[in-house]
Parts: sequence; C-alpha cells; structure tokens
Amino acid sequence: MTTPIGGNSRLNRRRFLKVAGAAGAALAMPTFIPASALGQGGRPAPSERITIGVFGWGMQAPGNTHSLMNLKDTQVVASCNIDKSHLKKSISEIDGHYKTKGCKGYHDYRKMLERTDIDAVMIAVPDHWHELIAVEAARRKKDIYGEKPLAKTIAEQQRIVRAVRENGRIWQTGSWQRSDGSFHKAAEIVRNGLIGKITRVEVGLPSGHTDFAHTEPDFVRLLAKINAKETSPAKIVPGSAGWDAAVAKPPRELDYNMWIGPSRMEPFIQVRSHMNWRWNYNTGGGQLLDWVGHHVDIAHWGLGFDNNGPSEVEGHGEFPPQNAIWNTSTKYRIELKYPNDIQMTIAGGHDDIKSGTKWIGTDGWVWVDRGHFEASNQDWRDIKELPDDVAKIKLIHSTNHYRNFIDSVRSRQPTIAPADTAHHSAVPGHLGLISMLVGRKLHWDVEKEEILGDPTATDLMSRVFRSPYEI
Repeated sequence: MTTPIGGNSRLNRRRFLKVAGAAGAALAMPTFIPASALGQGGRPAPSERITIGVFGWGMQAPGNTHSLMNLKDTQVVASCNIDKSHLKKSISEIDGHYKTKGCKGYHDYRKMLERTDIDAVMIAVPDHWHELIAVEAARRKKDIYGEKPLAKTIAEQQRIVRAVRENGRIWQTGSWQRSDGSFHKAAEIVRNGLIGKITRVEVGLPSGHTDFAHTEPDFVRLLAKINAKETSPAKIVPGSAGWDAAVAKPPRELDYNMWIGPSRMEPFIQVRSHMNWRWNYNTGGGQLLDWVGHHVDIAHWGLGFDNNGPSEVEGHGEFPPQNAIWNTSTKYRIELKYPNDIQMTIAGGHDDIKSGTKWIGTDGWVWVDRGHFEASNQDWRDIKELPDDVAKIKLIHSTNHYRNFIDSVRSRQPTIAPADTAHHSAVPGHLGLISMLVGRKLHWDVEKEEILGDPTATDLMSRVFRSPYEI
C-alpha cells in the first residue's frame, strides 16, 4: 500500500479545553505534580500527546508499553486485562513510569474502547482474541499497534484488514524486524537485484514447544506425586491420570470464561494458559504461526511480495495427539510455489534450513537472522546500508518500530508493517498448517484469497466463535 490509509485525525487537540482546565487547576496545587504533566521537562503539553490504551500484560505487552511510554509525545492512560493480578501490575508500572496515578484499569475491552479521549491502542493478547478487539478498536476509530500473527485464522485476518481500511485507521504490526538495520539491508540488497533473479528462499523457524511461563517444572512435579506415566504436556490426554491431575479451578483473579472467549470451552490447565496458550490450537498456532510474522514477513519484504503470496502450498508435520494439553506441531516443513518460479521452504526442526531468512539468486545469496548477517559478497557485511547509487529501490526506513507507529498516527501515512502486509505475511503459515492438517497440497488464488477445489481445507480458513463472543 502506497497511499494514506485515512484522512486527518482529530488527535489530541480535541481534548485541549478539558486538559487546559485541568492544568490550570493543577497549577494552584502543591508542587508534587510532575512537570511533565504540564508539558514541561522536554515533553509536549498533554494536548499534543497521543493517548494510548493497552490490552494484555504477558510476554509482549510490557515491553511494547514501556517502548511507547518512552516516546515523549505519547501518554498511556488506560490498561485492560481480564486477569486482576496482571491488570494491577500493568497499572503499577504505567503509573510508576509517569509518577502519577492517571492510568485507569478495565476488565471489558469494549468499555475501554468507548473512551473518546484515547487515540490509539496496543493489542498484545492471545491470538484467538485478536480479531474481536482489533475490529472493535477500528470501528471506534482507534489507531492500532497489534501483535503478530495478525489473527487466529485467515478469515479473521481478512476482517481485520477490511475494518482497518474502511475506518481509515493506522496499523502497525509487531513485526519489528523491519525496523532493524540488518534485516532492512538484507531485504534492500535482494530488492535491488544484487543477487540476480531469485530462485529459492529458505525460512527457518523454531520447532517444538517452549515453556515461556515457566510453569512446566511445577506441572512435572505435580504429576510425579501421582506417579503418572507421562509428564510431558504434549503427551497427556483426557482420560489419563495426568490429565485429571492437571485440570484445576482457574485462579480467582482470572476471568477464565472470558479468557477462553470465542474459542471452544476447555478445562483450565495452568501449563497451557498465560504465555503457553501458543501450544494449543484452541487459542494459538504453535511455533509456525508465532514466527511466520517475523521471518516470512522479511522474506516477502525482500521479494517485493507484501501484497502477494504463494499459488501452491504443501506441508508435512509432526503433531502430538490432537487432544493433548499441548497439541501444536513440533516439527514441520512447508514447500511453496511463488510467482516468477520462486520456490520457498518454511521449516522448523530441519537441520538443512537455518533459522532466519535466506534468499538464493542466480548471482549470489543473502542470509539474515537476529544478530547475524551473511552473504556471498563479503563486502556487504561491513556496510550499514546500500549506497544511493546502488539502492535504486529504497525500502521504508525505520530505526524504532514504535516511533514509526506514532509518526504514522500523526502523518496518516502507512507504517512500515501495515495490516494488509501482516495479513499476507501470515497467510503462508496458515495455509501451511491447513495443508498439514488435511494431508495434501493446496492451490491458492492470491487475488480472490480462496483455496481452490478443496471444501474441507476451505473450512479451516475460519472457525466457529463461541457465543456470545461474536462480532
């Protein structure tokens, strides 16, 4: 997308009179009110700041929130969470940053989105909640910083893209690698044809499961007490002693019914709740969907395929039992056919595919990963960016993903990772998973965004939402 997403925003000036009145009252009060609240100390006045509400407080939300708060022209004013302990912690950290008591907490996402004094939101919640919050935020005219993958299914992603477009919203995806110099340099080398015609792309993603919440040790100790035969969450299924021991009452501070939300109701098991929801297909998408918005996103960027995709997808994977506590694929390999006879392999758990993104062309190759850059031309290692006389195609340049978002909120120009780009970056992962589940190659119409001639696979492009959690 090269045109602005929407027109001029009302932004924060619409609150000027209200804020000015509050500031006037504050001047008459004791001096414990921080100068920053009055627009002093190098910060813009409150009427000039972008006000933000945040959703979630697990893995990504704290870092995202602190990065947004560190920008002088923003103010985080609200936090929403259905876990009271997470909500309390988020408010404490936000108020602690500003040295005020100005952050208001919410349980229901719709209540926070009703606030007309919030300009933008940051969404970092489990995948199965992305669409409901994002679409409502777009309808409420909030600009959005949303985590990857864009959504739980292709159909949900399509609805987010449509809502963002129809409501003229700015969207930034948490695909922050686009704001990293090594990834930018690698993609620009490829886009400028310096390795010739691209014939093949290799994308290496993680495999297995990772205990992000650090709850597996306690889980294993619990099962050891009953001498359970299996202690791996990827092997324990309903009907076993391990399952019966694992099922528990949700913590009092967690609204578990709302946490499950639109997904199928399942018993609460701590080891698959906060952070580890990724390893159950009822709420997440495994390593494949957790990472597709990073390295496949970069692969597309280098190819110039931000609004394109594969025509054929064939995936093979290894899975735990379908009803296991952790049931997402532990090892996978997906072969894709792209325009211009480009072949792509996305793999996790296969030694021949290195982590990161590698483009292979007729005149050389480039490989990039977090903290790593290698290329057939050794001279490229030591340069930060391509010289102007070489880089005829200039990619959007960003050194701070959050700054890029706020600048776009102000300018109404697209971010470096808009919603439609995030959608196309994640589609190969969704299609790869569907192919693995149905056990056959899929044919994809890029323009119509349809799986051709396979009703069973088409059904997996969407899911049934549990009532009353529906758009």
